[in-house]
Amino acid sequence: MAERVVSHWRGGLTAVPEEVWELPDVAVLVLAGNALATVPDRIGTLKGLRTLDLGHNRLARVPDAIGDLTGLDRCLYLHGNRLEELPGTLGRLTRLAYLNVGENRLRALPEAIGSMAGLVELRAQHNRLTALPGALGRLGTLRELWLRGNGLALLPETFGRLGELRELDLRENVFEDVPEALRGLPLLRRLDLRANRLRRLPAWLAELPALEKLDLRWNDVGIPPRLLDALRARGCVVLH
Repeated sequence: MAERVVSHWRGGLTAVPEEVWELPDVAVLVLAGNALATVPDRIGTLKGLRTLDLGHNRLARVPDAIGDLTGLDRCLYLHGNRLEELPGTLGRLTRLAYLNVGENRLRALPEAIGSMAGLVELRAQHNRLTALPGALGRLGTLRELWLRGNGLALLPETFGRLGELRELDLRENVFEDVPEALRGLPLLRRLDLRANRLRRLPAWLAELPALEKLDLRWNDVGIPPRLLDALRARGCVVLH
């Protein structure tokens, strides 16, 4: 039996259509590209949802009831809104694989995000983040993390526990040093540090066992020849 998909993409909506609440078995709900300023708590009654797309609206908050959607196991899109904070109830979404909260006004991510044990990809690019919660290190299945365009200068020590992390985008932040917390990440393949404020590069970069691409462009930092040779000798592409 085919799953039920309901799409109101770019439908000119200012409110969630009443018909949505009459479809408790809907698996994919797309409300992206509208003018929604609020989403009612009734969203939590759609227990069959596996994907919810609320991207590119005018949302200033996400209702706590979002945490009742414990069947969400694919994607939750909240990007391109006006969110200044996220509800702690997101931590109940333990099966969710993909979360996009980029292009908002977030100053912090909730500690509860560390309970989202199923996350494979997290996008929080172009916000106002200046720090990350230590609980992020509990995301043992996370493979991709996108943090471009924030105000980050440090990463929590717990970051080193992200043993499945393969891609990390730290472009356009304010790092002066490559975060020590990345040292030894066993599967990290791509590290993007473009347009930061790097002052020096640590020798241990050449020890990252899986690193395939290191992007250092638009930093005022030189690469020690020995480090550059070591990285290239093991097949890592270095852009600078």
